[in-house]
Amino acid sequence: MLVHDLAAFTRNTTFNKLSEQAVKQLEIRLLDSLGTAIGAVEGPPVKAIRKMLDDFGGSQQSTLIGGGKTTPDRAALYNSGLVRYLDFNDSYLAKGETCHPSDNIGSILAAGETTDLSGKDFLTALAVAYQVQCRLSDEAPVRDKGFDHTTQGSYAVAAGVSKALELDEGKTANAIAIAGTALNALRVTRTGALSNWKGLAYPHTAFGGTHAAFLAKYGITGPPAVLEGNKGFMDSIAGEFSIDWETENLERVTDTIIKKYNAEIHSQSSIEGMIELKQKHGFTADEVDKIEIEIFDVAYHIIGGGEEGDKTIVRSKEEADHSLQYMVSAALLDGQVMPEQYKTSRIEADDIQSLLQKVKVSPNQEYSDHFPDEMPTKLTVHLKSGKTHSIEKRDYEGFHTRPMSWDTVIQKFEGLAEPFTTKKLRQQVIDTVQNFEQHSVLNLMKLLTKVKFEP
Repeated sequence: MLVHDLAAFTRNTTFNKLSEQAVKQLEIRLLDSLGTAIGAVEGPPVKAIRKMLDDFGGSQQSTLIGGGKTTPDRAALYNSGLVRYLDFNDSYLAKGETCHPSDNIGSILAAGETTDLSGKDFLTALAVAYQVQCRLSDEAPVRDKGFDHTTQGSYAVAAGVSKALELDEGKTANAIAIAGTALNALRVTRTGALSNWKGLAYPHTAFGGTHAAFLAKYGITGPPAVLEGNKGFMDSIAGEFSIDWETENLERVTDTIIKKYNAEIHSQSSIEGMIELKQKHGFTADEVDKIEIEIFDVAYHIIGGGEEGDKTIVRSKEEADHSLQYMVSAALLDGQVMPEQYKTSRIEADDIQSLLQKVKVSPNQEYSDHFPDEMPTKLTVHLKSGKTHSIEKRDYEGFHTRPMSWDTVIQKFEGLAEPFTTKKLRQQVIDTVQNFEQHSVLNLMKLLTKVKFEP
């Protein structure tokens, strides 16, 4: 059975199979994700989840960022919700799928705390989750079939948590089979009028995949033919594909990319381009008659007004960070796109609502052909005076062609975490994560419980 091949890969992976570069990139993404998590502690949806968990009470095994404990699966839900809410965590671009592999961090931390997982073993489990999710995105994309990228994530969460729990091959296979059978999500999550669920869909998968691994730990079995069987993943959703897990490495993390701006991943080069264009030519939004954006087809369909809906209707944070028109307008008006640009008062302001209506987005076949190896875009600003200014971009700072350095990630972490942490605590977290192979999950969670915010 194919699920046992994946389980064997998960079980047999060891830290010494990770390259030095992969370890560095995993630690960079851990710090980046902790910054996005701490920066989200006052987000309304995650505060609602926190209240629900407090009301539930129960087992006190896994730490919540900001203090308190709950069951591992609920901690996976909450902490993953923090990582994901701002839509500022990393991404992986495949031709037919885009995912956010750092969505798996909350689950592996929650499970790892129950086993006193070492930093080395945490990084190994996280590398497994990255590899599984990215390779399934490569070979078994489901977006065009109407399913969400969290569908492949169910296999990644279950594999990573099984590794953290040190499950044997049989129980790992059962965990993956349960999660893969139960957590097939619809793409309506990210189409039309967007809801809180856009940011909570993967945290729910994190909850379900973690729960599946614990079920398997206690002896619950799952469908062994989940991948290739009658009405299984291939038959029902993905179609035929092949991955030889016996020959897979743990290096896919080095192909993931980090966000420079608090915006949907496919918008990053366009936002950087607009900021550079404004800085070079000094025009203002009041001078603009029209903005034209040519971009690759994936971006056009997801955030530009293509098949996933009109992006000039922006009423909420979830709709704003998935509207290229809104994000480029924010970049021009404010010179940045950060969490402040998603406050209700900013979204509803007349200047940005008026400007985004002037942004026209169209697909460019040449750019589509170069995606995902590049993130190409061309912005042309037409001024009321008759002048035009254009810029063409092929990548941005954070893309794999221009990787983000430790110093830049630390600056991002500092900016997001500063309102909720002391300078001493931020430095302790940075020092711990930068050498995480010498620390443990318990060490890190003891620090994260000190994050302070208004409940």
